[in-house]
Amino acid sequence: MNQTVNDNRTKNSFETKVKPAILRPAELPAVDRGKGNKTIPLVSGAVGSKQMLTGITEIAPGQAIGLHTHNCEESVIVIEGQAVAELDGVDYPLDTFDTTWLPADVPHRFKNPSQEKKFRIFWTYASPDATRTMAATGETHSIGSEHAKVR
Repeated sequence: MNQTVNDNRTKNSFETKVKPAILRPAELPAVDRGKGNKTIPLVSGAVGSKQMLTGITEIAPGQAIGLHTHNCEESVIVIEGQAVAELDGVDYPLDTFDTTWLPADVPHRFKNPSQEKKFRIFWTYASPDATRTMAATGETHSIGSEHAKVR
């Protein structure tokens, strides 16, 4: 019985048209987020993902990303430096490898408390159809569209 299941899994993996990808951030273009902040899109529909979006955002010294919400869950890991996560109006200091999880529609942003050093975060959205709605303007756009601009 187990052999049949394994044979089917192997057969199905060879039939798929989507191929795995190796993504090297140092070799990928970045999206300018303004004020010295930038995002490097990684996993998206452009590489064949059907269930997630990922990327790296770098926040310049003394800067922040605007307060916003998403239409799906998001997880963020600080991969370099220190940050402040503003989650639903409360500030939380974060160190390297600290991780956040946010349900949909929670206002949040990441701020750089350092005036000298940048910090970087790795983010994952639970949907390839993730959107960002900016609190200041109410403007909503597709995060996948940012990925499409640099591919």
